[in-house]
Amino acid sequence: MGRRGRLDQVTSAVHEGVGAVDSGRRRRRATAPAALGLLPFGAYVAVFLALPTGIALASGLFTSDGAFTLENLSALADPVILGAFWNSIWLSFLTAAIGAVVGAALSYAMLGFPEDGRARSIVDAASGVLAQFGGVMLAFAFIATIGLQGVVTVFLRDVFGVDIFADGAWIYELPGLVLPYIYFQVPLMVITFLPALAGLKPQWMEATLTLGGTPATFWWKVGIPVLAPSFFASFLLLIANAFSSYATAAALSSQGSSIVPLQIRTALTSETVLGRENVAGVLALGMIVIMAVVMCAYALVQRRAARWQA
Repeated sequence: MGRRGRLDQVTSAVHEGVGAVDSGRRRRRATAPAALGLLPFGAYVAVFLALPTGIALASGLFTSDGAFTLENLSALADPVILGAFWNSIWLSFLTAAIGAVVGAALSYAMLGFPEDGRARSIVDAASGVLAQFGGVMLAFAFIATIGLQGVVTVFLRDVFGVDIFADGAWIYELPGLVLPYIYFQVPLMVITFLPALAGLKPQWMEATLTLGGTPATFWWKVGIPVLAPSFFASFLLLIANAFSSYATAAALSSQGSSIVPLQIRTALTSETVLGRENVAGVLALGMIVIMAVVMCAYALVQRRAARWQA
């Protein structure tokens, strides 16, 4: 190879290097607007997730002087706080289980309607609205409907002689939270599970029948294994949704602080809890740990469900 050939190789290498640099610059220029678009979301996460988590950690694991301590965690052994955690856990699992089963059944029923039909559109729209219909508005709706003097309560008592509060005003106690929670758990299940159910390909059923199987065989061998990850992922999401709910319980419950979010409110506002100023932070830390476990499990199950959604 002569001098001219080596010169051509060097020139080609320089051009390739310049092209790589230009390509990198173009990629960075294209990424910059996308990164700017994430700034509002990043600020939201920082203010409403990272900052409260940091405050909970600082309040639960450090003294007012900034010294690390585990003494504050002893509050978690208090029978009242243990009872609040137990109430939150069973209430979350119960309402999530009922919401998951009823929502899955409603989603299956929706498969009988055309995807672009009126019935499907109404259920989709109603689920989107009702899943967000919580807080004080939902509490007021239940009080006005089945409260002590609610429309349905008075109608049943005056017309049929049925007093649904004969054994006490359960609607304002812990069992009374089950109905409002199911109210927003079912539509949330429809929103999250219906797309997975609609993703079952008709060809899978046809292949099963062609090979001599039955519809039961299809659901046992194909449908349930494919949908199980999506179902459990939605179930875990419902648990997290119920465990973190606060406003509905705060507006409806009148008997103390039966669940963890209400215990945190009591710890923050009570003027009689002396010497235990960090209890709210410890409770929040406990909630963060439980929520982190649930959301990690959700991410693992959702990753498995994504295999069939690609």
